Amino acid sequence: MESHLAVLIPIAVAWLAAGVLADGLPRLDRARALRRHTGWLLALTVTGLGLTAAVLAAGLTSAGATPVDRAAGGLALAAGPALVVAACTLRRTRRLRAGAGAFATAPAAPAPHGLRAAAAHPLIGLPLQVTALATLPPLLAAGGLDLSADPSMTGPAITVGGLAAIAIGVRHALRHSRLTERTMPEAPVQAPASAAAPRALHV
Repeated sequence: MESHLAVLIPIAVAWLAAGVLADGLPRLDRARALRRHTGWLLALTVTGLGLTAAVLAAGLTSAGATPVDRAAGGLALAAGPALVVAACTLRRTRRLRAGAGAFATAPAAPAPHGLRAAAAHPLIGLPLQVTALATLPPLLAAGGLDLSADPSMTGPAITVGGLAAIAIGVRHALRHSRLTERTMPEAPVQAPASAAAPRALHV
């Protein structure tokens, strides 16, 4: 086992756990549970961002071929989605937790459809899961399965990764749209028009 695998494992675990937790948020139908899980998600997200930033910064400042340098080189692909997490996902998650806290005064208080739709927003789950997906290639390479070393495997691996990211995005968009529709007020039911208009009586 290569030594930089020990550096990559906690980072990958943090991002994978955050992605799984974010995926389950819209299914929570109680405000207190939504607030609690959102707090866990914030902790995992901050942990993932902190570990990723620390390794990348250490790799930039170091001039040798240390395990941290090799781990930083593998995490270059995850830097982009991690920036989206820092810029968008953190802010939305904090707002979601504050909104759930307003309804969590009672243990059985239901989570409004608006909060569940906000939890399903693609900018919460998608960047986290794409970042987790981007940590898998360096993790596999550190474990001995380097897909970039074989040219015949690099192309299919990139294609599969791109299709997986697209599928994740479409799934989040559809679920967000479905939950948003439930927040719309129903159209008022109009009374049917009378079959025949009243006629004037002639004497």
